[in-house]
Amino acid sequence: MPRSVKSNRVGPAESTKPASTPSARERSRLLAELGAAPENVTLEVAGEAVTVTHLDRVYWPAEPSLHQAAVTKRDLLSYLVAVAPLILPHTMDRPLTIFRWPTGIHGRRVLQKHGDMTLPSFVERTYIFSEAKGHADQYLLCNNLPTLLWLAHMAVLEFHVWHSRVRAGPDTPITSTDFASSTRDLQQSIIEYPDYILFDLDPFLYAGTETRPKQPELNAPAFAMVKDIARSLKALLDGMSLVSRVKTSGKTGLHVVVPIRRTVPYAVARELARLIASHLLRQHPREITLQWTVEKRVGKVFVDANMNVRGKSITAPFSPRGIAGAPVSMPFDWRELDAIYPLDFRVPAFTASSRKLRDVWADLEARKQAIEQALAANG
Repeated sequence: MPRSVKSNRVGPAESTKPASTPSARERSRLLAELGAAPENVTLEVAGEAVTVTHLDRVYWPAEPSLHQAAVTKRDLLSYLVAVAPLILPHTMDRPLTIFRWPTGIHGRRVLQKHGDMTLPSFVERTYIFSEAKGHADQYLLCNNLPTLLWLAHMAVLEFHVWHSRVRAGPDTPITSTDFASSTRDLQQSIIEYPDYILFDLDPFLYAGTETRPKQPELNAPAFAMVKDIARSLKALLDGMSLVSRVKTSGKTGLHVVVPIRRTVPYAVARELARLIASHLLRQHPREITLQWTVEKRVGKVFVDANMNVRGKSITAPFSPRGIAGAPVSMPFDWRELDAIYPLDFRVPAFTASSRKLRDVWADLEARKQAIEQALAANG
């Protein structure tokens, strides 16, 4: 296992090239090939051979309430080809946590953090020291279209990414990429410095059909309450001169992020998130909660600031979710909030309209803020 400070990645992962996104011509070719392919086929993707099988296996059954036909592996691969230029910049250089449903969403779900399977040569990976185990674990990186499609072939229906990246850059004075050797090296490396502060807004208003204490299902009154709290959070952040971005989680809630330069470690980012969430709670004590106990959240919106920890992850923008309807975690402009509903964004609809899609999070890197200056300006 490599321990080099120069690079913790192996094979293609040692490349210093920026994210490679496929051309429109290549994506059109792949979409045509997928549409006409038999059950099993080997695709040429960015010069790599990617074998995919059982293309007509149903991952998401038909959803009559949405007038939506079953969504197959073929459909998922087509979707990922169509949105590759949008999703890849958000997965690039970020350790993955993946959720697999080998037989579809009504079958067994497999949570996987470590790449303990046989990997094709084009799949980049990194090694990160485990303080609990005393050695480094291997993590996958989704840095190219062949990897994205291979993961979908492996029944990955959800792509979750860390809040920090394995590559240093101009937004940080931290240069160490040795996060495999020891706890000390890990804590002094770039992986300890997140790209944003995250607020996860989750409603706990029940639709009435759930078995408690199961998490509430998506329903309009609950999501309307989440949007109200999101507006209040944005107003609070605006008052601190902090730019924020928002997306649907793909399930019942919203994710709000504050892009920051990589100058503060996770511990500081988490404390800042906690302080902001506590202030929001004082403003809206009847509507929100910071309680971990599910029973104490009922009737309120849970504002989770505790996700700002190394090893935690967020659903990548444009990632599907493994629930009925094949919804997608969708970034959108704050001005669109009133009209947003999670099930408006689903895999089948996006495949056909991908050319009209835009990524309002595309400027996330450019909008990074010096969090120290913002704090100083606010006393």
